[in-house]
Amino acid sequence: MRPLIIVLASILALAGCATKESSIQTGPNAEVTFDGLHKVDNSAFKNAWADPDIDFSRYSKFIAGGAVFEFRAVKKKGTQRASSETEFWIDDKAKEKLKEEVSTVFQEELAKSERFTETDTPGPDTIIIRGALHDIVSRVPPEHIGRSDIYLSSVGEATLILEVIDSMSGEVIARAVERRSAERPGGSAVRSSSVTTWSEVRRLARKWATRLRDGMDSIPTE
Repeated sequence: MRPLIIVLASILALAGCATKESSIQTGPNAEVTFDGLHKVDNSAFKNAWADPDIDFSRYSKFIAGGAVFEFRAVKKKGTQRASSETEFWIDDKAKEKLKEEVSTVFQEELAKSERFTETDTPGPDTIIIRGALHDIVSRVPPEHIGRSDIYLSSVGEATLILEVIDSMSGEVIARAVERRSAERPGGSAVRSSSVTTWSEVRRLARKWATRLRDGMDSIPTE
């Protein structure tokens, strides 16, 4: 059970956020997903599930399984902005930049792992790490809308999905899901600009990626 707790509390649950020890549900009342993963209680990640029969200590390599980016459908508006608006259209250029920024941060952090080495060849000691950002929404008004300064505590939010897959069987052996905002520590508001927006996006991506890598490195070798 120890390797299981580590991978849930560290890899998926983003180590250091939980206040209680993680434990997997068992027995007839256990919450089980459609693909046989068991719910983890007291996970630092809002929702986490794992295969209770997998020994994660046998893995030492990973394959970057890519990522999916899905944006909330928000209509493009004119030059006038209603004071009640909280969601804004994202143009194609900004979408591509977001994909590039997040992907680069994760690649940088995973490359620093002291426990896992990256490979492109499946094997019995290899997992596939697959990610996704769903329902991405921008809280930042387009720069051409209005002339007065705008102060924001959050520049946007998205739902992160992480999956750990056995590279030989293709079976998902662990999954975590959580929705978070890209915001400054403490939720303090700052003047909206292109610089602050991308800074907060990178900050959130770095937070996720660093904790993912730290969790991977904490898995015991036996």
